[in-house]
Amino acid sequence: MARNKHPEETVNRILEAAFRLFMEKGYEHTSIQDIIDNLGGLSKGAIYHHFKSKEDILVAVTDKMTEESNQMLAEIRDRTDLSGKEKLRTIFKESISRPVQNDIFTVAPDLGNNPRLLYSIFRETVDEAAPHYILPIIKQGIADGSIQTDYPAELAELIILVANIWTNPMIFDSTPDESFRKFMIFRQMMQGFGLDIVDDELMERLQELTNIYWENK
Repeated sequence: MARNKHPEETVNRILEAAFRLFMEKGYEHTSIQDIIDNLGGLSKGAIYHHFKSKEDILVAVTDKMTEESNQMLAEIRDRTDLSGKEKLRTIFKESISRPVQNDIFTVAPDLGNNPRLLYSIFRETVDEAAPHYILPIIKQGIADGSIQTDYPAELAELIILVANIWTNPMIFDSTPDESFRKFMIFRQMMQGFGLDIVDDELMERLQELTNIYWENK
């Protein structure tokens, strides 16, 4: 068998096929053979050359999903022209404005029935996004006076978990009306912390994504 001269291309093909299958069928109902069948001739040996198990593929898929998002978070976190509160507002707007969000909500995965993928996303949110991106912004906001809290680490986790998990219709299968009420509570909660970062434009975009999800369920 010829030596693979493009291992990175092979890995990307595996991850793209696995991501699509995880979204469509769920992690638990996707087998290694399913992935092979969607790779146009690659063998099981080619997959196991790069990944020890299906779980290793899941970890790599999650990393790939969050790579672009984390790059965006890092760029906003490191800006010097915004206050802490302004950075949080910018993060929310940039996150939901990305075209990839339309693609994800169009695929309409039911993450509530995809527990392994959901848990992987949850751990990345708590272990990576909250401490490495949101927490430094909150600490800056405390220093510049734009954010008031005695519990920055806990606030960082709360914000990212509510925004990424609780208000996500793909996790709780929330209807547009249920999602709207969740968005309103999130907005009021942020205002209670003095963070008027969820404006009407953001609310409209969140509703748009929820409607895309329900139209494609």
